[in-house]
Amino acid sequence: MKTILTSIAAGSLLAALAVAQPQPRYTVIDLGAQGGAYSFGFGINTAGDVAGAAATPAQTDGFAATAALWSKKKDNMALTTLGVLGPPLFAACPTCNSAAAGVSASGEVAIDSEIEALDPHGEDFGQFDPPNPTHRVTRGSIWRNGVMTALPNLPGGNNANVFWINNLGQISGVAENGIIDPSCSNVTPFQVQRFQPVIWGPNGEIQRVLSPLVSKGVTDTAAYAFTINDTGEVVGASGLCSTIGLPPAAINNTIATHAVLWERDGPAHDLGSLGGAANIASSINNRGEVVGTAKSPKDGTIHAFLWTRHTGMLDYGAFPGAVATVPGCCHTINDRGEIVGFSIEPSNPYFGRALIWQGAQPKDLNELVRDAGPFVHLTGAFSINDSGEIVCQGVTNSGELHACLAVPNDGATANESVSPAAWQQGDRAPFSENARRRRLGIPWRY
Repeated sequence: MKTILTSIAAGSLLAALAVAQPQPRYTVIDLGAQGGAYSFGFGINTAGDVAGAAATPAQTDGFAATAALWSKKKDNMALTTLGVLGPPLFAACPTCNSAAAGVSASGEVAIDSEIEALDPHGEDFGQFDPPNPTHRVTRGSIWRNGVMTALPNLPGGNNANVFWINNLGQISGVAENGIIDPSCSNVTPFQVQRFQPVIWGPNGEIQRVLSPLVSKGVTDTAAYAFTINDTGEVVGASGLCSTIGLPPAAINNTIATHAVLWERDGPAHDLGSLGGAANIASSINNRGEVVGTAKSPKDGTIHAFLWTRHTGMLDYGAFPGAVATVPGCCHTINDRGEIVGFSIEPSNPYFGRALIWQGAQPKDLNELVRDAGPFVHLTGAFSINDSGEIVCQGVTNSGELHACLAVPNDGATANESVSPAAWQQGDRAPFSENARRRRLGIPWRY
């Protein structure tokens, strides 16, 4: 499903490395496909397992794909095909699409899957293949011990998407809520129902239903949740259904949104802006630091931002020549503060590049690759774990688009990892009184 964020819209160092440490370099591992010509990586866990999607021999249009899991536990990143939702609850659907959004520390996988049934309103909620919309119902699901189980929908809704799973097994995403709103189709083709964020619990139950932003004269009508961290904090975007594009593909049609954070038991909080109308929070780490995108009135392009309770929203730059500089969904800032993302550059023959951040400036990840394997160019980076391993995507020397894993090393040997850099706070927030309160479960103060 998130192939659009990868191919259309789709670091590592937010904190500077200590002076005595060598500049990190990366060895890139090709994750391959499922017999097809392309694959997509979306999320990585602490063990280095990667969730994503890959094309089978029958999936050839560059969008259609099937959920996949690459595991270090199985022959060094061997691929497991996770399939789609089917019998006994749903009819078999050999042409349905699916994608794995993330994998927890225990190996549970959050998956979006089409089912054979067509949407009763003609919607294309999953947007797996925008040039050829299938109009099938899309359901969130969890894959555990080889079995894929559908997650419940909200009352009155037919569709849901999942975007991340934390190490406690909580899944963040979005679901229709049954409210008909024809204005939704202004930015999300075929959409007629409003949607709102949902957190599913480890047992698959709906644990929390989050509300759009209502604050200071703002009454939003639709929202979605991208990332949930291990403390239960959630980030995403909120707006009117007529202005907020539903991920993955329609997110590019967003006109005006608020970047928002939901505490474990609280309403949405507006994280501010850089002066523009389109703001989206895409990832939050366990320190409560948030990254995302915001339109900048300085040059009219989409910039990356870092938000902390200490600093508020900080402009984290734009890559030269890019119309958008994106730390995307959904785990693109780790607990060491390292950020990854991608650029969108119309003049670039590859349309963009994988990025990492050093301080407040994005840098081309390609320049830090010591061993690129079969890749001629890395086009995006989409998740990073606390070891600094990066889920990436690149063009191979045969012209195929493959998911990849960039492993940090100092260049002495191909597999010698760089130890975590010493923290240099700079413009980053130290552990403050609010951070202490958050750890104790006390709501933070404004």
